[in-house]
Amino acid sequence: MTLMIQPVILCGGAGTRLWPESRGDRAKQFLSLTGEQSLFRQTLARTPAGSDFLPPIILCGDSHVATVREQMDDREAELVVEPMPRNTAAAIALAVARADADTLLLVMPSDHVIADVPAFHAAIAKGARLAQQDWLVTFGITPDAPETGFGYIAGGGPLGEDGFAVDRFIEKPPLADAEAMLAAGGYSWNAGIFLFRAARMRDAMLTHCRAIFEAADRAVAAGMRDGDALYADAVEFEKAPSDSIDYAVMEKDDRVAVVPVAMGWSDLGSWQAVHTLAACDAIGNAATGDVFLHDSHGNLIRAGGKRVSLIGMSDIAVVVDGDDILIMPLKRCQDVRAAAKARE
Repeated sequence: MTLMIQPVILCGGAGTRLWPESRGDRAKQFLSLTGEQSLFRQTLARTPAGSDFLPPIILCGDSHVATVREQMDDREAELVVEPMPRNTAAAIALAVARADADTLLLVMPSDHVIADVPAFHAAIAKGARLAQQDWLVTFGITPDAPETGFGYIAGGGPLGEDGFAVDRFIEKPPLADAEAMLAAGGYSWNAGIFLFRAARMRDAMLTHCRAIFEAADRAVAAGMRDGDALYADAVEFEKAPSDSIDYAVMEKDDRVAVVPVAMGWSDLGSWQAVHTLAACDAIGNAATGDVFLHDSHGNLIRAGGKRVSLIGMSDIAVVVDGDDILIMPLKRCQDVRAAAKARE
């Protein structure tokens, strides 16, 4: 890559699907769920400052500023602090309002896993060429199963060797539709990773979601600086409608491209996903901490400082965090939010 790209790292999520470990100040992105480094540290490491990447813009809430600074490990970055959650369109608008017109912005969630970083960098190089031609680029994950928990992107006409024009975005589908898309080919999972020229996204936002961009722009202009952090103005930012970047811009613009990539991606959106990526024993148990297992297989156990024993159990999760203990079949992992809400 010859162009300098500025990473924009979205750190705003609460990650309640991984309750009880992920909550409040200890959101999912700051936990070590795969290996020793937190997901946020892994995200930072994918775009090292140097010949290709500028220091990142990190978007986070006020309650996460201290954790972000601690986990940046003295790396140069600019923090932009959101006074309240307003979804991804407004968060990205804050970064766009801060950036120089011709800067290429690479927007990444902070809580995903990418196993094959060289493949990601190769896709970024393709995306950068398209972004220079004023395409709004999204990265599509080559599907390997008929997942119903992700949105999909339908690719249209090819754009040279670099990607495809986006035909349409598809909401999380029923299983039959997911199976049909997998069989047909040409569809990608929507990973929520984007690359674009700052001025191009600014113009797109002014066309498709003017109220969001103007509120973010005013919030930046009226913001208060504290060292490496810019605190966006709360009165102005609160005026921004709360929409996803997909809904606010990507689904409406007529010049959106997708770069498909197989890079060992996971959004770690459930305890089942954590189990899938964890180091397991010969019979599928992934145990962290002081755990005793007898006649048990296919389980995820995170003991959290307690002594946990399982006898005759299969395919369940046990997650201990302080006084909170979650026990459930792994296949029911999408119901965790019910417990998280009840224990707020």
